[in-house]
Amino acid sequence: MAKKLAALDVNNCIGCMECMFACSRRVGRIGLDKSAIRVRSAGGIERGFVIVVCRACENPPCAKVCPTDALKARKEGGGVVLDETKCIGCGFCVQSCIVGAMFWDDERDKPIVCKYCGECAKYCVHGAIGLVEA
Repeated sequence: MAKKLAALDVNNCIGCMECMFACSRRVGRIGLDKSAIRVRSAGGIERGFVIVVCRACENPPCAKVCPTDALKARKEGGGVVLDETKCIGCGFCVQSCIVGAMFWDDERDKPIVCKYCGECAKYCVHGAIGLVEA
């Protein structure tokens, strides 16, 4: 069965950004700029944090708007797979994401797409995120 990343308990998130660092390290970067997951403040430490990550839509709008079919819907579990060789860098996918979870890589001029690998969840010691059956 396919898996997808999910916010299990956003109230457990302390904003440490370990998930973001883990995702960036997966692609060989040490900063936060290549992460497919984002953590941001919901309005101060008392209000908690928001976890922004691909929700693995069953009928992903980002794939629908791709003019070159570089983004294809995954066969199982929702979400998308990116074929970078077909991507022309138009950015329509980022604009169409209904949850704002498609990010842009300015260096490569291509989207940053969650691969549903769960690397970020391994580093979330607070159990805020995890892989679930799609």
